[in-house]
Amino acid sequence: MDYKAGKFKVRDLKLAKEGEKLIEWAESRMPVLMALREKYSKTKPFKGYKIAGCLHVTKETAVLIKTFVEAGAQVSWSGCNPLSTNDMVAAALAKEGISIFAWHGMSVKEFYWCIEETLKIHPNLTLDDGADLIFTIHNNHPEYAEKYVIGGTEETTTGVHRLRAMANDGALKYPVIAVNDAETKWDFDNVYGTGQSTIDGILRATSIMLAGKNVVIAGYGHCGKGVAMRAKGMGANVIITEVKPTAALKANLDGMRVMTMDEAAKIGDVFITATGVKDVIVERHFKKMKNGAIVCNTGHYDCEINLNDLAKLTKKVREVRPNNEEYILKNDKKIFVLAKGRLVNLAAAEGHPSEVMDMSFANQFMSQLRLVELHKKGIRLENKVHEIPIEQDQEIAELKLKTMGIKIDKLTPEQEKYINDYTSGT
Repeated sequence: MDYKAGKFKVRDLKLAKEGEKLIEWAESRMPVLMALREKYSKTKPFKGYKIAGCLHVTKETAVLIKTFVEAGAQVSWSGCNPLSTNDMVAAALAKEGISIFAWHGMSVKEFYWCIEETLKIHPNLTLDDGADLIFTIHNNHPEYAEKYVIGGTEETTTGVHRLRAMANDGALKYPVIAVNDAETKWDFDNVYGTGQSTIDGILRATSIMLAGKNVVIAGYGHCGKGVAMRAKGMGANVIITEVKPTAALKANLDGMRVMTMDEAAKIGDVFITATGVKDVIVERHFKKMKNGAIVCNTGHYDCEINLNDLAKLTKKVREVRPNNEEYILKNDKKIFVLAKGRLVNLAAAEGHPSEVMDMSFANQFMSQLRLVELHKKGIRLENKVHEIPIEQDQEIAELKLKTMGIKIDKLTPEQEKYINDYTSGT
C-alpha cells in the first residue's frame, strides 16, 4: 500500500501509468465536462475553495476531479464504496498530486478512515454519493458545518432520500443540491448507465447467457427499469417485484411479469436488487431458490441481500470466479453471490459508461459552481435539499446534443405566446 501522510493512500503508485490511459479514454468520451474544463480553467472560479468528495473512484470521476482542480479548487477525495475504486485510476490521481484516499477491497473501518482523512482540509464544499461524507460531518464534526461548509451536492437516490429525511427533522446543517434529481441525471445515468453497467458486471462475473433466463429485478424505479430494459433486450424473461402499486403497474404495461419476491424466488435464475431498501432477499427466499441461482445487487448499499441469512443456511463458501462466490447450502444446493452483495456494476465492471456520466458530472460541477457563486454574493441557501434549476438541466442537455451533432427545433415567438395565452381557447 502506497501512503503519504496527509496526502494520499492508494494501492500501488506503480499502477499510475495504466490509470492515466483510462482517464484519457474517459476524457475523449466526456465532451460536456471537457468543455466546462476549458471554459473555467481560464477564470478559476473555485480558487480559494476546498472540496471534499466521497464518490466512486472511476475513470469518469477522475475527469470530474481534474476539472475541479483546473477550475482552481483544492480537492480531497475518497471512494464511496469499499469495492468500487479502480486502483489504477486512484494511483494516477495520487501521482498528479491529488489528495486521495481510496483502494479496492477496503474494510468498513478503512472506508470511514478515508472519509476522515478527506475532512482534514476543512472543506467549504462537499460532494457525496450516498451521503456518508455528510453524515460523517454531522455526526463527528458538526462544527465544520458552522465554520467551513457553505453547501454540498448529492449524487444518488439513496442519499437524497436520507438527506430529505434529515431536513424534514431539522437536522441538516447546511444546504445540499440534489444532483440525482436532475432530469439529465435521473433519466439517463440511472436508466441507461445502471442498465448497461449492471448487465456488464453480471456477465464479467459469470459469463452466462441471459437469453431464456428468468431474470428477477427487485424495484422498478429508474435504475430497475434500466436493468429490465437491457435484460429484456438480451432475451431474458424479466420478472419485477415491487412495493409501489404505480411502479408495478408500469412494469406490467411495459411487458414485464410482476409478482412477489416469494413467488419469484421459486423460478428465478438471476436476481438483481435495485431498491435502496434493506432485506429485499432474506432467508425464506434463499430457501425457495433453484440450485445454481445467481444473486446480485445494484442498489447503493450492500444490505438489500441479507447475506447473514444466507450464511446461516451455508456449510461452505468459495470463490469460483472473480467477484463470484459459491455458497454451498447444508442441503447441497448452490447459490452464487456476485461482488459480495455490493454494487455489481462497479465491483465487477467499470461502472456507468463515460458518455452518460458526462451529463451527471457536468451537473455536479455546475451545482458546486452555483454554491460558490452564491457565496461570493453573500448568499447562503436554506438548510434543506434543493432542486437543480430547470435551466441548468436544459443547458447541459443542449450541450450534449451539440457534441453529438444533433439539432432540434425551437419554438417561434408565436408558439411561445400561444402556450401561455389562456384566452385563446381551442
